[in-house]
Amino acid sequence: MKPGPFEYHAPHTVADVTALLAEHGDECKPLAGGQSLVPMLALRLTGFPHLVDLNRVDGLSGVERSNGTLVIGAITRQRVLERDPQIAEAVPLLARAAPLIGHFQIRNRGTVGGSLAHADPASELPAVALALGATFDVAGPNGTRSIAAADFFTGTWSTALEPDEIVTAVSFPVRGERTGSAIHEMARRHGDFAIAGAVANMSLDAAGRVSAAAISLFGVASTPVRATGAEAALVGAAPADINTLEIGRLALADQEPTDDIHATGPQRARIAAHVTGIVVARALEEAGR
Repeated sequence: MKPGPFEYHAPHTVADVTALLAEHGDECKPLAGGQSLVPMLALRLTGFPHLVDLNRVDGLSGVERSNGTLVIGAITRQRVLERDPQIAEAVPLLARAAPLIGHFQIRNRGTVGGSLAHADPASELPAVALALGATFDVAGPNGTRSIAAADFFTGTWSTALEPDEIVTAVSFPVRGERTGSAIHEMARRHGDFAIAGAVANMSLDAAGRVSAAAISLFGVASTPVRATGAEAALVGAAPADINTLEIGRLALADQEPTDDIHATGPQRARIAAHVTGIVVARALEEAGR
């Protein structure tokens, strides 16, 4: 099939983008890498009379590190996450997550901001952003603002963005000393969206105990979610005393995954608990090196 008719816009400034979004409202959709939007348009699962291409907009791509923060432009391709040595050194979790995103053809076109703004609850980057405490830089016709990752994802394919706003960049804290991170997922086959997955970011203090713990789950709810009960159980504990099976159980204590064609809710919960144990063990091992 082919998409329905639409008017194509190719602005060169953020101001022009937000003006178009404000003018056309719900009839308008930004186009970034197109790896989610274009197939949906082609299958006529959705349609918009106006598409605004972001790829010619100045200042929306690139990577910059300063003052303990790594800033990634919204139109930066996902392939950059897995290939840029600066990213691998500053925020290694991004480099580890990138190969799990589809296949290399998708990552060659898919964008960091597009994946995050699409907000699929089974995708990797939203869970990474949540675990790391990322901040979204957003622009609209009335100016700019910042949104914490914890407030950004509001539901399946839904975010805190206003209809006339776009993500311009995402800021990630640079990895600190004695910090480890990991991501793991289970999918039907490589490149598929995860049935369930988990992300962990752990820090140890001078005594070798957990000083900070962040665990986010994806594929188990309408948004990526933090496993706050499991995090609380980890803080203050010595790695040798941590039962990762119990941490996995605690991570799912407040979640009730639903059934779909790929797994039942209980199956998904068991998978998520298992992968949580894996990422916690890996992150603690790295933090202790």
